[in-house]
Amino acid sequence: MILEQYYIECLSHASYLIGDESTGRAVVVDPRRDITEYLADARTHGLTIEGVINTHFHADFVSGHLELVDATGAWIGFGEAAETDYPIRRLADGQHLSLGEVDLEILSTPGHTWESISVVVREHPGAVPTAVLTGDSLFIGDVGRPDLVNIGDSSTSDLARAMYHSIHDKLLRLPDSVVVMPAHGAGSSCGKNLSTELTSTIGEQRRTNPSVQPMSEDAFVELVTHGQPAAPSYFSVDAAMNKRVHPLLVQNRSVEPLSAGQIRQALRDGVRVVDARSVDDFAAGHLRGSVNVGFDGRFAETGGMVAEIGEPIALIAYPGEEQDAALRLARVGSDNVIGYLTVDRDGRFPAELSDLVRSAPRVTVAELDRLMADGAVAVLDIRNPGELESGSIPGAIHVPLAQLRAQIGRVPTDRPVVVHCAGGWRSSVAASLLRAEGFDDVSDLAGGYNAWADAHVSA
Repeated sequence: MILEQYYIECLSHASYLIGDESTGRAVVVDPRRDITEYLADARTHGLTIEGVINTHFHADFVSGHLELVDATGAWIGFGEAAETDYPIRRLADGQHLSLGEVDLEILSTPGHTWESISVVVREHPGAVPTAVLTGDSLFIGDVGRPDLVNIGDSSTSDLARAMYHSIHDKLLRLPDSVVVMPAHGAGSSCGKNLSTELTSTIGEQRRTNPSVQPMSEDAFVELVTHGQPAAPSYFSVDAAMNKRVHPLLVQNRSVEPLSAGQIRQALRDGVRVVDARSVDDFAAGHLRGSVNVGFDGRFAETGGMVAEIGEPIALIAYPGEEQDAALRLARVGSDNVIGYLTVDRDGRFPAELSDLVRSAPRVTVAELDRLMADGAVAVLDIRNPGELESGSIPGAIHVPLAQLRAQIGRVPTDRPVVVHCAGGWRSSVAASLLRAEGFDDVSDLAGGYNAWADAHVSA
């Protein structure tokens, strides 16, 4: 049996190739849009991809099922509750799919969404399961959140109750030795306490996962409906895209370089210019109107927060990173990268753009203390709701980064603003976004809340 996991850190996303070596038949589970790795590995192992299974309608990225169908002619499988505008194979609870010797059993595991399923993998029919692909139902260290595609919907509580039964009546009844292989890991907004481990076992999760310990259904609902990360607005766009036919990603595509004049015109035309360099390099010098989304962080997800899906984007990047940056944006549906300008790590922009180059103001904890003592500043906390449990700066306005564009009217315009996150990466995103949106006096806190807490909480 072939069981390969493909993990991308930028989206904390795991997908899988399952194949039967005796028959050469295979399926891909929860694929991303750039499918060349699946196709190459299938060729290497002598496999034919005949099916694509999505454990649910993903919200945080655009799935690659349409690309795989185009490349292989495979069928697309979803849970029975799924509704799409393309043909699908409805997979029922308890149904078995044979790849030859390898047997796949479908478990209906609603909770994250109504159509959610898990896939139990056996090397032979009737054998003890080897693994279970749990999608966004059971994570390593947590369970999936019930509110992503139902934000503001009364069905969130119903989904949470369904999740309770999916976990306790289905997944935890599997043998302790079964390997748990979820669709996401640490950093994903699809849960709040995901582990950095990429696999575990049912037995280990039974012992160590706080969200699956014995508790009442009501206690479980309370646990999974509070303290979740703020959901980026593009999540609802991607979930809808995954239900319908949409343009395919051109595999191995490349974006073209832009001249200094073209970048200037892009800024003039209101194109979102995303600077993928580090926080420190951006602070030292950047183009006025550009937004810093460092390639060294959660670039794809954060890119989806600062630009609408379908909005034209121009990239500024270090040499050699521009194509991968464009691909990462495409994974969340941002296909409209019009080109890129590279800037070496010495930070020198073309001389023709020197009049647009600005530094980004950053303040230290001591400087923030003086400003706050004078009452001359507004503090904007862009951390997620669960992060506030560790404490907050008194008087700070809380607007999670994922909601900043939608709630920008809450940011004061009558005094300077200092933005902070936990450590300084996200605050650079938010401060640069505010400046690009016309806020004149915005800086961010070097070291973030962690630095402030070190100076105050432990003092």
